[in-house]
Parts: sequence; C-alpha cells; structure tokens
Amino acid sequence: MKKLMKEAALLDEYKNKVIKAENDFQTCQIKVDKLESVFNLQKNIIDKLTPIAKLYDKCKEEVVNKSSSLESSEVQLKQLNSTLFEKDESIRRLNANIEKITEQHQTLKFQLDESQNMLIKKDKDNQLCQAEVETLNKTLLLKTIFPSSCSPFGDSPGVHQLNVSGVGVFDVLCDSQLAGPGWIVIQQRVGGDENFIRDWATYRNGFGSLESDFFLGLEKIHRITSLQRYELYIHLVAVNGSTYNARYDDFKISDEDHRYALSLGKFSGTIVWDAMRDSENMKFLTYDSENDEYDDYFSCSDLYESGWWFKPCAHCNLNLPNWRKLSWKSINLKEVKMLIRPKGCDEEVSN
Repeated sequence: MKKLMKEAALLDEYKNKVIKAENDFQTCQIKVDKLESVFNLQKNIIDKLTPIAKLYDKCKEEVVNKSSSLESSEVQLKQLNSTLFEKDESIRRLNANIEKITEQHQTLKFQLDESQNMLIKKDKDNQLCQAEVETLNKTLLLKTIFPSSCSPFGDSPGVHQLNVSGVGVFDVLCDSQLAGPGWIVIQQRVGGDENFIRDWATYRNGFGSLESDFFLGLEKIHRITSLQRYELYIHLVAVNGSTYNARYDDFKISDEDHRYALSLGKFSGTIVWDAMRDSENMKFLTYDSENDEYDDYFSCSDLYESGWWFKPCAHCNLNLPNWRKLSWKSINLKEVKMLIRPKGCDEEVSN
C-alpha cells in the first residue's frame, strides 16, 4: 500500500512535472511564437531594408567614387588655380608691358610729332634759306653786274646803273673829271632848265635829267651813304668863270623818319667859307613838309621855294629855283654840282 502510495505520490509528482513541463512548453511555445513573430517582423524589416542596404552600399560606393573624383577634382582645381595664378601673373606682366609699350608709343609719337614739327620747321627754314640764297645770288649777280658806287667806272664816266639795297637798280651820272675817279653826281645845275620847286615826294624820289639839271633823290642818297663812309665834293662855277670847290669828309643823310637830316664831317676846299655848315644836322624841308621848330620864324621853303636843309635860313642853298640867284655866301654862281664817293680813295682832287 505504501508502495502504491509512494508510486501514486511519485506518479503525481511526475504528473505535476508533466503539467509543469507542459506549462513550461506552452510558455516556451508562446515565447517561440513571439520570437517567431519578432523574427518574421525583423525578417520583413530586413527584407525591406535589403534594397535600401544595397542602395546604401551603392551610394556608399558612389560616395567613395565621388570622393575619389572630388579629390581628383580638388587636385585639378589646385592645378587650375595654380595655372590661373600663373596666367594672372602673366596677364599682369602683359598689362605692365602693354602700359610700358603704350608709354613708349606715346613717347615715340611725341618724339615723332616733334621730329615732324622740326622737319616742317627745317623745311620752312630750308625754304627761307633757299629764298635767301636765291636773293643773295640775285644780289650777288646784281652786285656783279651793277655795283653800289661809281668806283668801278673810273675809266668810263657817264651814265651807269647802280644796285643799292632798299632802292634796287637805278641810273646815276658818274664823274671822273672834276675830282678824280669814282664820283656819283647827286645834284647838278648846269642849264637852268629844270624846275626845283618840288614837293616832298618828288625830292625823296628824285627828278630831272642826268644830261642836264637833276636831283638824284633823298632816299637814294640816304641808302648810298648808309653803306659806308662817303665824302662830299661840291663843284662851284662863279658868274665870272672862277671855279671853287668845297669838300666834306663824312657826308651822309638820315632816313625819312628823321627827315633826311644832314651830316657833313670835316670841311676843306678852295673856297674860304664853310657855308654848308649852317645846314648841318638840319632836316630837309619842302613847301609841303614844314618843320614845327621853324613855325615861330618864317617858312624858308616858302621864302626860297625849293627843298633844302634849312636853318633859318641858310648862307647856301644850291637848289634855288632861280639858278641865276645861286650863291655860296657872297659868291654868285652859274653852275653847281654835288658829288659823293666812298671815303678812302687816294686820287688827287683837281681844282
């Protein structure tokens, strides 16, 4: 009985163990079901994540590739930046060279302009020089053909042509008989057939005939006596036939602006009186060109009617209109000649 009870107790114990085992199994089954459910869920998630993982892997691979490409691009970019920097430096140098070349071009253009201006000026100067050379050649030719004094015509007196600066070529009467060779006759009264009542312009230009009575002209006399030192020789023939002469060693007259004022120099001659001295430094007067300094006196040109170097009035006027009243102070004259030649001729003067 005890054995049965022991076996029954043991059986109950086994039964309880089975029940407990079944309960444990059920519990385990529930856990397995839960785990299986979780597994299935995770599997579903994994199944869903697998394409994403693949995509991720692909993306990761692409990222790796892109990173490599990016690194390569960065290297290329650095190389490009370096190249760009070099090009910038090259451009900067080129710009500097362009600026330098531009400055050089401007300098060359300025120098070219200056050279062209200098060339134009030289051309003008050359033209002027050429004109001057031509003028000088013409002047030289004229001087070769036409001298400025009667000195070359010492052996052939008479009418010759002179060329004097400022008046050109003109006829003169050369004399070699009265006082040696080379004299220019500037005034002559030998016939009494010329009217010496003339205005300023006529006395300036000259009038009369070289074969008879004439006055060479104030402007010609001024131009001739301004070339060099001249002497004046005056030939006088008295009414009774006696001859005299007066000589001055530095004869000249000023220009028209100074009214052809007279200078004489030192006097010598066969006549006693230096009658021309009263006229020295006097301005030439005619009836239409009166000098204000004589207004308070009287008109010498009206009184004597002719043109002369008047000092109220004068002891000598060789241009009197009535040649029969010509006088050298107290000597009545019937013939007068005024002659000039360059100072320095050593020819002996004839009386």
